[in-house]
Amino acid sequence: MLAVLCALTLALALSACAKSVSTSGLKGDSKDAAETIKNLQTDVTAGDQKKICENDLAKSLVAKLNATPGGCQQAIKDQLAEIDSFEVTVEAMQATGSSATAHVKSIFSGKSRKSVLSLIKEGGKWKLSALS
Repeated sequence: MLAVLCALTLALALSACAKSVSTSGLKGDSKDAAETIKNLQTDVTAGDQKKICENDLAKSLVAKLNATPGGCQQAIKDQLAEIDSFEVTVEAMQATGSSATAHVKSIFSGKSRKSVLSLIKEGGKWKLSALS
């Protein structure tokens, strides 16, 4: 469970206080998946745990967070309190079928960090499912 929360913290940190995620040059599912990251950024900036749990995260991730004390919304609230100011750049976005990956670059504690956000399509909408 701690690994899930740590991964979620990084995903949220990638989104918090970041420059707006650009979807220019993207088409179709890749653009739609990038919009999910953009929406996550908006919801994180607003501190809207309910929207993050309901709209931005995959059901499997929400289920894991709901197993923690206080559930998904409390876990998100606790994680948001830990986020410093970060910037993120989506370097590449690829969607195939019902899965997508976003290669992102962020600065954390003065160091460049590259990560991959995984998204899945649920009910016709892209949702964040994992971070590696």
